[in-house]
Amino acid sequence: MSTVSWITVRGLFGRRRFLLLLPLPVLLVALAVLSRALGVAAADWGPPILVGLGLAVVLPVVALVVGTGVLGAEIDDGTVVHVLTKPLPRWQIVLPKLAVATVVTAVTVAVPLAAAGLLADSARLGLALAAAAAVGALAYSALFLALSLLTRRPVLLGLVYVLIWEGLLGNAVSGTRVLSVQQYVIALADRLAPTDLLGTTVSAPVAAVLTALVSVGFTVLAVDRLRSFSVTGETS
Repeated sequence: MSTVSWITVRGLFGRRRFLLLLPLPVLLVALAVLSRALGVAAADWGPPILVGLGLAVVLPVVALVVGTGVLGAEIDDGTVVHVLTKPLPRWQIVLPKLAVATVVTAVTVAVPLAAAGLLADSARLGLALAAAAAVGALAYSALFLALSLLTRRPVLLGLVYVLIWEGLLGNAVSGTRVLSVQQYVIALADRLAPTDLLGTTVSAPVAAVLTALVSVGFTVLAVDRLRSFSVTGETS
């Protein structure tokens, strides 16, 4: 499993797509610093930057780029054959890749969120946002990793989920929030550090249970889907 993880890390950082991870986190911190420097009240800039940008855009987009890249890129360029020919159970391929995607996403997003939360309110809020983002990174990574095995257009479908389901419908139809990873993350962060800057209709216990179900469910789906791949990288 360590070999698979190392190959995944090397492949991920060796592709230019990794550079796509940097602008959004930098923008998040820059806007928080600028708002604080200009003396704007946290109640005015906190929700749009922490939630509207950080949790609604930076976290899912970074997870989408990484989650679809740890295995999807290998399928696209045909190098997945080298992994599939190894005498390994498919779960020993999926889990290391999921772990890499989760850690990379969590570190990339949690650090700027922690800094923005500290500037907006307190160190407690910053740590709460970082911890909730790490949990969300696992759920998003499992979802997008599974998508990379289910379709040839995982990025497109991932964007549809993030922008349409979580963004447009999540703001217009309250019932859809129960099936939104974004809302789970907000609920968990608000539970760890209650504040008026965050708000969701999903309770923390429900968010915790559904996050676990999403993470486990899509991981199992990814393992099952990978079993159907032949050594050519095509489904059998």
